[in-house]
Amino acid sequence: MSACVPARAADSDRTERAHPPHSPPPPGPRRFRVASADMSAAVAVFLIALPLSLGIALATGAPLQAGLVAAAVGGLVAGRIGGSPLQVSGPAAGLTVVTADLIQHYGWRTTCAITVLAGLAQLGLGCLRVARGALAVSPAIVHGMLAGIGVTIAVAQLHIVLGGTPQSSVPDNLRALPAQLANLHPAALSVSLLTLTLLLLWPRLPGRAGRLLRAVPAALVAVAGATAIATAAGLVLPKVDLPSWRNHALAGLPEGPVLGLAAAVLTTTLVCSVQSLLGAVAVDKLVSGRSGPGPVGRSDLDRELLGQGAANIVSGSLGGLPVAGVAVRSSANVRAGAVSRNSTMLHGVLVVAAALLLVPLLEFIPLASLAALVMAVGIQMVSLHHIRTVTRHREVLVYAVTTLGVVSLGVLEGVALGIAVAVAVALHRLTRTRITHQVEEGVHHVHVRGQLTFLAVPRLSRALHLVPQGAGAVVALDGSFMDHAAFEALQDWQNTHTAQGGTVEITGRRAGVRIAEPAALSSTHPVGDPQAADASDADCRCRPWTAWRNHQCERPRPLPDTDRRPGPADGRTAADGADGTGGTGRSADGVGRTDKAADGGRNGGTEQRESTGGSRLVRGISTFQRNTAPLVRGELARLAREGQRPAQLFLTCADSRVVTSMITSSGPGDLFVVRNVGNLVPPPGAESGDDSVAAAIEYAVDVLAVRSITVCGHSGCGAMQALLDDSGPGGAPTPLRRWLRHGQPSLKHVEGVSGPPPRLTGRQPADAVEELCLANVVQQLEHLRAHESVARALKDGALELHGLYFHVGEAQAYLLTERDEERVFDRVRAVDLAW
Repeated sequence: MSACVPARAADSDRTERAHPPHSPPPPGPRRFRVASADMSAAVAVFLIALPLSLGIALATGAPLQAGLVAAAVGGLVAGRIGGSPLQVSGPAAGLTVVTADLIQHYGWRTTCAITVLAGLAQLGLGCLRVARGALAVSPAIVHGMLAGIGVTIAVAQLHIVLGGTPQSSVPDNLRALPAQLANLHPAALSVSLLTLTLLLLWPRLPGRAGRLLRAVPAALVAVAGATAIATAAGLVLPKVDLPSWRNHALAGLPEGPVLGLAAAVLTTTLVCSVQSLLGAVAVDKLVSGRSGPGPVGRSDLDRELLGQGAANIVSGSLGGLPVAGVAVRSSANVRAGAVSRNSTMLHGVLVVAAALLLVPLLEFIPLASLAALVMAVGIQMVSLHHIRTVTRHREVLVYAVTTLGVVSLGVLEGVALGIAVAVAVALHRLTRTRITHQVEEGVHHVHVRGQLTFLAVPRLSRALHLVPQGAGAVVALDGSFMDHAAFEALQDWQNTHTAQGGTVEITGRRAGVRIAEPAALSSTHPVGDPQAADASDADCRCRPWTAWRNHQCERPRPLPDTDRRPGPADGRTAADGADGTGGTGRSADGVGRTDKAADGGRNGGTEQRESTGGSRLVRGISTFQRNTAPLVRGELARLAREGQRPAQLFLTCADSRVVTSMITSSGPGDLFVVRNVGNLVPPPGAESGDDSVAAAIEYAVDVLAVRSITVCGHSGCGAMQALLDDSGPGGAPTPLRRWLRHGQPSLKHVEGVSGPPPRLTGRQPADAVEELCLANVVQQLEHLRAHESVARALKDGALELHGLYFHVGEAQAYLLTERDEERVFDRVRAVDLAW
């Protein structure tokens, strides 16, 4: 009994709940509240979902109420249970072809039963926690599947737009298209063209009035406008027919061959699950990229699968279409500022209200208008951006095969073809290895391009045996994978060649892959053992940015058994080993020194400086010469011949954490960089001015003809902190104090003397230092404009000025913009850089 009912816990719980005397009464139960942002987002999503749900139901051949049922259930059930708070579920265009095929083969009641079984399958998959496995499907297959479905939808709805009836497949629709074009229905075509025109032009309305009108969804405006004009003109057209809910068909027992039904359930489960999970990941990206509303938790994909399964069970049982996450509605929900799942659920409530109260209005909508809307959605599913992406990643063959398979054979068959082609392409890439041999200045170069597997060992051996005994050889490995057979073959040849007096240098390998030199091996460790390798590269598991990261890869040299404390030879303190920094040679004070206690009582000052200074410098240069110099030598040779032609002057702080080439993704010859304490620009003629900054500006503008100048500040700037600490009069006129006088106008800017202080988008500055850093960027841009060469170039339109703020801790750049007479630093996002 004690295990089932813990009496102590119960007693303590009662004690905590007791109302203490002489205190206000406890608050009542919390009221359910919906944020205003959620309410406005729900209305926006509802206005999009209503016409699209009817249009998708029309495209599938299902009862039109089925689209409304699926939209309501997707909002209420999937919105409440699902793991993606802001994803909106409902009838999706990606399921149109699958559902239409099921209705044609099995009828509507059996299709509803298949939807229920697919929901049960999704529940099972969610309980098994395999949701992440769906993300292993190649994006080229997913985009190809959606493109194929979009083509199928567009071709089928084109017949309704022209006033006819679609056929059962894309080839049949294409064959019937000439006859349909010969028998146009003018009224249906006019309404469809009007719908498409409104759908295309509404988001492009200019001016302030256009910005206000664009808040109304284009889909609603297109359908409502076409309906109003068709009604006013008295056009005779097939219109929406919503029978009484009393006659609504519910799910029935599945009827048909078992294998066919199993395939139908599998197809529905696959398409619903993959589309919903990928949609949840896309919603997370949209939420992380927006500014303004509060944080929203990331999606729980297994819970999302459970929510989608429950929604499909309910929707199928109530006679609704299959449910999945819908990209159009989800993106609208995020952009409208939704902050919780309440917006999704409220949109479901609005759909229920419309289905019960707006039936007379809905029955005025012409079917041709809905068909034009769905056809536009289908065309948009063939994304040029996705085509460019898969082409850039050399997966266009997978995309094309999947698309053609879905169009000609069906969704499940097309996806299976796409998977087969993706596997074949992956195997081809794994086995395709180019091995070349050439002699340059007496050195034999063997270049391996591609993955080095056992299949390439014969060709590798032939190329290596072309290297004469005693010659120098360089083996360049240009690939990310090497199996054991290839490793042994290369290692055995290396040992033999070096034993015969030759030299071997292996370059281009990924971090963590090392072929050890025989001289570095001990008798107790086999070849490749990290413990036997040279200390400079042994046991290295560095990341790609290690070349500039404050990190060293050397292992501590062995000490006598009597004293295993780290000394100056290994360049680490005891604190370094404890805090997991991996031996950076830094003590707790962060200045790269080791105290005498850590040195084991030895005079380690000079030795430590040599270890962290000279050794680190030599090691860094050696790494550059070995890994980086071969890659950039040709470009640097070109720049040496042609001279420098930078496009930008980049003026930033001397802080070691601000890496200009990393922030701007630039290389040799791209930036003309000026660094000083506090990224200051002394105005012309200033007392104690620094002519070096003015000279660099003049040289960059007049001689190099740079097209832009960027002033970059950063978070945690020590110069700005010094300005705040030393803002009062007095003190010795040290060089640093004289230099920081050029930052005094920035202090006045913060105080509002020169207008409102600049701010970051979405939040206020974290502290006074950050506020001064932002103001300093704006003020130094004003100093720049006062220089004669800059003013002249700005007047001629040959120069642009930019302000940049880099938050070190967030690794986030903010770009200065003018907004409503305010200076705002906007976050630079990856989505802004798509081209």
